[in-house]
Amino acid sequence: MGTNGTGVGARVRRVEDRRFITGRGRYTDDINRDGQLHACFLRSPHAHARIRSIDVAAARAAPGVEAVYTGRDIRKFVTTSDDLLEEDVGGLICGWMIHSKDGSPMKAGAHPALAKDTVRYVGDHVAIVVANTLRQAQDAAELIQVDYEVLQAVVDTGTAQQPGQPEVHEGIAANTVYEWELGDRAKTEAAFASAAHVTRIDLVNNRLVPNPMEPRVAIGEYDPGEESFTLHTTSQNPHVARLILSAFVGLAPEHKLRVVAPDVGGGFGSKIFVYAEEVVCLWAARRLKRPVKWTSDRSEAFLADAHGRDHVTRAELATDRDGTILGLRVKTIANMGAYLSTFASSVPTYLYATLLSGQYAIPAIYAEVDAVYTNTAPVDAYRGAGRPEATFVVERLMEVTAREIGMDPVAFRRKNFVTSFPHQTPVIMMYDGGNYDAAMTKALAMSDQAGFAQRKSDSARRGKLRGLGYSAYIEACGIAPSQAVGSLGAGVGLWESAEVRVNPTGNIEVLTGSHSHGQGHETTFAQLVSDRLGVPLDTIKIVHGDTDKVQFGMGTYGSRSGAVGMSAISKALDKVVAKGRKVAAHVLEASEEDIEFKDGKFGVAGTDRTIDFASTALQAYIAHKFNGSELEPGLKEGAFYDPTNFTFPAGVHVCEVEIDPETGVTTIERFTAVDDFGNVINPMIVEGQVHGGIAQGVGQALLEGARYDASGQLVTASFMDYTMPRAGDLPELEIGMTVTPAPSNPLGMKGCGEAGAIAAPPAVINAITDALGHEDIAMPATPAAVWRAAQRARLPMPAH
Repeated sequence: MGTNGTGVGARVRRVEDRRFITGRGRYTDDINRDGQLHACFLRSPHAHARIRSIDVAAARAAPGVEAVYTGRDIRKFVTTSDDLLEEDVGGLICGWMIHSKDGSPMKAGAHPALAKDTVRYVGDHVAIVVANTLRQAQDAAELIQVDYEVLQAVVDTGTAQQPGQPEVHEGIAANTVYEWELGDRAKTEAAFASAAHVTRIDLVNNRLVPNPMEPRVAIGEYDPGEESFTLHTTSQNPHVARLILSAFVGLAPEHKLRVVAPDVGGGFGSKIFVYAEEVVCLWAARRLKRPVKWTSDRSEAFLADAHGRDHVTRAELATDRDGTILGLRVKTIANMGAYLSTFASSVPTYLYATLLSGQYAIPAIYAEVDAVYTNTAPVDAYRGAGRPEATFVVERLMEVTAREIGMDPVAFRRKNFVTSFPHQTPVIMMYDGGNYDAAMTKALAMSDQAGFAQRKSDSARRGKLRGLGYSAYIEACGIAPSQAVGSLGAGVGLWESAEVRVNPTGNIEVLTGSHSHGQGHETTFAQLVSDRLGVPLDTIKIVHGDTDKVQFGMGTYGSRSGAVGMSAISKALDKVVAKGRKVAAHVLEASEEDIEFKDGKFGVAGTDRTIDFASTALQAYIAHKFNGSELEPGLKEGAFYDPTNFTFPAGVHVCEVEIDPETGVTTIERFTAVDDFGNVINPMIVEGQVHGGIAQGVGQALLEGARYDASGQLVTASFMDYTMPRAGDLPELEIGMTVTPAPSNPLGMKGCGEAGAIAAPPAVINAITDALGHEDIAMPATPAAVWRAAQRARLPMPAH
């Protein structure tokens, strides 16, 4: 452990929180540039319409307005050998290629930064007004006259492919992006043919709006002297944003484009992607030669931030007479919204179907996924991204099957747990370690399962219904390795980078390609360095989020910052210690092979001759003792880390609910989470991540749901209609851990940020259906929905 108990395993308070809770954080909206203009986007009021004409004359003449641009204006200058030409700015892209069953590539509809001929969802970008103040821009935007030819909208996920539906993108038949499959169809059909019992369920995984605390912001700048751009933005992966804006949108060469993501107030996946506002603000800044700033309001965020989930699924589980699982069959329709967002295509395919084996040894699995366009906001990764959808399918199937075959749900799960590792699933993933039964045993003890019958009886005496639900989840985290994801269609490798700079006075700067937006990297990354180098935490600075300062990195998503980002730091630290050993050998006049490093000191083995780390760093820069050797001055090392496998966090969550059948109000009386995250750097921060994930999972299960009406209007477009979880919706959470270190990275870490959002929804719904006597219910299980289900459960069964 590092100096003063600040190393690996210590419950160190987050060092970044002091500036956040005292109002000293520096978020993108806190940044204002000299000569800055303000932008307002005119958005489509229609879900599907053809633009006949746009009249911007009145808006351009409005007070304070510097410019108004439409989709026809967004063009760039390109230099050829003969002339200076104008061409369209590239559209937004999807960076993961998926192929259909027949081998054909996915159908990616054009996604312009500003709509040109057609708008495809309410909130689609039509024009930008740039003015001296935000109010002037907003007022002028109301003066723009757009003549729309309103078209029929496609809204419903389950019916988007049906004959007679209009095409969201002209020429893309049946609104189908791809028809994808995974697994062995013939083997799975044979398993079902031999089954003693088959369970069939229909599920909807409800659409969610991410709603991070900080809305999105973009500030575009152009320096005519350097012919360079700077984008300040709320991004989870600034280098990837720079790559897309340069290589695909074509705004500037990479070396002429700086992307800065300062403090970011939450993301949950929604800030991974490149959005139209970033493109247009950068383009307008060059055209006007002044900085252009746009800040989303909450209404815009509801309409235009990428949404999450939105699956319609038919799932089937085949078992033999003893309750052994023989096969799993799944057909899912996944809503992509109006356009393919940056990583949208991968979420319902390789981040979803590859986890359909759950924690169970299932010999045969076959999954089909049809991705569809609708006239709704784009859908992409949201906390968990595919893994929550897979876990919901598997754990609802496990619960319902156990009930149908008359087997205890815990015993049914235990009978089918994977028990030996490595375990190759039928759907690509190879689980490299775990102990699922240990997590179940601990969760049952912590949740006092033995006392549940008495608590249920007590509730019944008060006229209440009480239920117990389980969720044994697994997820693939540390999104990598590059070879694997590349073979599956990813457009980039998913390694991570780090650089450790030791200054002459011994303080340390760690430059990481990961990005922190609430995870506590400034604390946990520093704890690793403190532990390895034996230096105080306050001598370590973590630097991230600026493409001009930090080497290329892949950012933060998929619970990868620990397993991948910190492993890169670990490799760089190995190199620093190796270089320090060489320096110490010269200073101590000993053989390098005799130099040991322990507790922050280099020493000669078997002697009391030592030199501390800070003094070694100084000697590395003085270099007096190097005596003409090939040893270079300085102490700075970098590393890239590309893991050999995903990591596989797993665990068991247990939810206990009480329902008032007269009102439908569901109260979560107890919630227990036992997770295996491998080795943990800071248990307190991990527990906080689990708490937040559970809150979001409970929100999906009980409260949240984005709803569009038949015309494509978002009717849950504010916090008046979209219900977010509050503190009173949760009990005191009981958190426990088991530990099986991940063998695929040098730190044995697995990832923790998404587990709660993955495991909680099926645990809650399984508990509710248990309380209702197995009456099925969809998410969100609102009081009205639960009340209706409770009334149905009270009705006598019809006579046969």
